[in-house]
Amino acid sequence: MTGSVGYHAGRVAEDIVAFDYVRRNHGIAARRWRGQSGEIDLIARDGDTVVFVEVKKSRNFGAAAARLGRRQMDRIVASAGEFLAGEPRGQLTDVRFDLAVVNAVGALSVIENAFMEM
Repeated sequence: MTGSVGYHAGRVAEDIVAFDYVRRNHGIAARRWRGQSGEIDLIARDGDTVVFVEVKKSRNFGAAAARLGRRQMDRIVASAGEFLAGEPRGQLTDVRFDLAVVNAVGALSVIENAFMEM
């Protein structure tokens, strides 16, 4: 997917993911949050835990998950550090990094603590 179609497909995938987190009683703190290090697709709150979510869309879950590489994870972690600077507990805040993958038909799979798995 390229251009406008890819952009809109990505936005729809992010909407699907945000709806799922809300359905599971997470508050949405930010969508497409941008810091100096880059962008984080979705930031949610699960109680006292801040959840940083990377959203990937592809024809199937495996292809979507394969699109997240180490360099991008490092950039997300750096951006998360910037976000946490504004939290009451700062860098001591409990955090989780999830990967949410959406397939071609809009089905969703969330891998909690995904950065620990990769």
